[in-house]
Amino acid sequence: MKTLDLGHEKIGKLLLAFSIPCIVSMLINSVYNIVDQIFIGQGVGTLGNAATNVIFPLIIVCNAIASLIGNGCAANLSLRLGEQNYEEAKKSIGSSVIFLICISILVAILGEIFLPILIHLCGCTENVYPYALSYGRIILLGAPFMIIYSGLSSIIRADGSPKYSMFCLVVGAVINLILDPIFILDWGLDLGVAGGAYATIIGQFVSFLIAIFYLKKIKSVKLEKKDYRITPTLKKNLSLGASSFITQMTVLLLFVVMNNLMTKYGVDSEFGSDIPLSVYGIISKVNSLYVSSILGIAIGVQPIIGFNYGAGNYDRVRDALKRVMLIGFIVGLLFNAMFQFFPSTIISIFISESDPTYELFMKFAIDFSKIFMMVCFLNAFEMCSSIVIQSLGNVKKATLVSFTRQIILFIPIALFLTSKMGLYGALYAGPIADSLCFIAVIFIFGSEYLKLLKLEKSNESIVEDNLPKKGNGKKVVVTIAREYGSGGRYVGKILSELLEIPLYDKEMIHLVSKESGLSPKYIETVEQKKSNIGGNFYNNDDKLFIAESKVIKKLAKSSCIIVGRCADYILEKEKNVFRVFLYSSDEEKEKRAIKYYGLKEKSASKEIKKVNREREKHYRYYTNRNWKDFSHYELVLNVDTFGVEKTAEIIKEAIEKRKS
Repeated sequence: MKTLDLGHEKIGKLLLAFSIPCIVSMLINSVYNIVDQIFIGQGVGTLGNAATNVIFPLIIVCNAIASLIGNGCAANLSLRLGEQNYEEAKKSIGSSVIFLICISILVAILGEIFLPILIHLCGCTENVYPYALSYGRIILLGAPFMIIYSGLSSIIRADGSPKYSMFCLVVGAVINLILDPIFILDWGLDLGVAGGAYATIIGQFVSFLIAIFYLKKIKSVKLEKKDYRITPTLKKNLSLGASSFITQMTVLLLFVVMNNLMTKYGVDSEFGSDIPLSVYGIISKVNSLYVSSILGIAIGVQPIIGFNYGAGNYDRVRDALKRVMLIGFIVGLLFNAMFQFFPSTIISIFISESDPTYELFMKFAIDFSKIFMMVCFLNAFEMCSSIVIQSLGNVKKATLVSFTRQIILFIPIALFLTSKMGLYGALYAGPIADSLCFIAVIFIFGSEYLKLLKLEKSNESIVEDNLPKKGNGKKVVVTIAREYGSGGRYVGKILSELLEIPLYDKEMIHLVSKESGLSPKYIETVEQKKSNIGGNFYNNDDKLFIAESKVIKKLAKSSCIIVGRCADYILEKEKNVFRVFLYSSDEEKEKRAIKYYGLKEKSASKEIKKVNREREKHYRYYTNRNWKDFSHYELVLNVDTFGVEKTAEIIKEAIEKRKS
């Protein structure tokens, strides 16, 4: 992953590198619950399956908290790294880790205390209650492990290690898969639903250990013990993770409402209350494979979108968005076909043919799959939109997208239709809500996409495409290092006209943008500043310097004038290079800065000193020498002594004398 360049690498390659491990990680989370459901269904039956469905809302709460903290931290981390704000990036990780630990322990304690009440709120029937209580008590013991490793996995992906994140979850899932039949079935320990819960928390504990170990290996920033504390940055993390949290909580509300509708209206149907409750749980778990695939794609692209948005590469952001939407749509169609054409094959995995409820169970399950999941492929657009809009930092719109289907549309429609049609009214509410939500999200996502187009045009407006024409005659390259406010750029412009050769200062921005993959606007903001001394996975400073070096060497093949950017050092071994350093008195620098750069009189002196310190720091870091060591220049001039025009003439004369 160290070889991947988020600002320059092909978007398709980055998507494969980040999204595939993320998809696998998300699927593994779903597999935890599905594997339990399969073995409990085969070993315990309908009541066991119904029990896992009753407890599933508690698991959703744990995942929602992990998403709130983990995805929020991941989004903030990507944005801060794109901006090169490494101090905030460190605070983002440290605050999130501590908060994950504290909140996970609190959830486990409160869950154990209020479990009997929560079970009834989740639609539990009298027959299912003892199974649900047994399963839930054990699952809550592993809640801290589940919340912490799930939250850390998002941070690990944003740190540039999606494969490690995937490995963390794969190991736990494999352990769960091995232990489930041993703990649940009668040829093993025959622990029933409790066995499934024990297998789950053992796997989660191992994943937790692997995730915690990674904290010592974080590479995007260098974390110290002092960084592991709650800071105001946590508030920003939570705001960015709010969309993921709300998405999960709307799913929770959907589960609770549907569970209660299944039991309330199922009792008056031929299926009774336990079968609909169990079927809904199974279809939801299978559907979680679809949801996990889409969220895996969308969450996997978060670092790509967040980094490029922070760096101002809006064209790359748009490219990533289009690819994510297309892939999500294709995946949605595949799952939609599976639910419509192979429902009996899928459902039969979760129940034994010897079960006395088998025929009624299969009948309702097939109807549920075909009706409720009729147009589920449309959900892909809604899920992708929510996550990617969150990656752009627009929390309100991302939250609105999350609310639209479950809260604004589905629940009211389901309540209305069940009151008119009974049990099957809840099934038909699914495709109606999916269709209406798709239409609404098109407008929400469209407004965000138009915003990107405007930002991209804003980038283009700062690019000067019409570079000066190259002059004739013997090649000469002039490099001008200058103090801020000394008039170096104006000297360069006059010299360019005198020598009839092109000047490259601001004109280089577009060329460097093409070379580096960083946006022109971003380069204009940060170049010649060294904001982070030391290695970093997302170090744009080094990337920018390398790109500028390549461009400068290409330009130096013909006569030209290059202002700043360590050009004197980069072209040190080149022939026919004339190196100039220009300086000025503090008083004159202030006058020029106020007149030509628009600085305020009160702050001009401070700003000039700041810029020159940054230039000196940048120069020293990349050249390992003093910017004002005049032995490295052929000519050093005080612009105040001669004035801008005369300074340019003196440089021209010096070049001609050296040539002769």
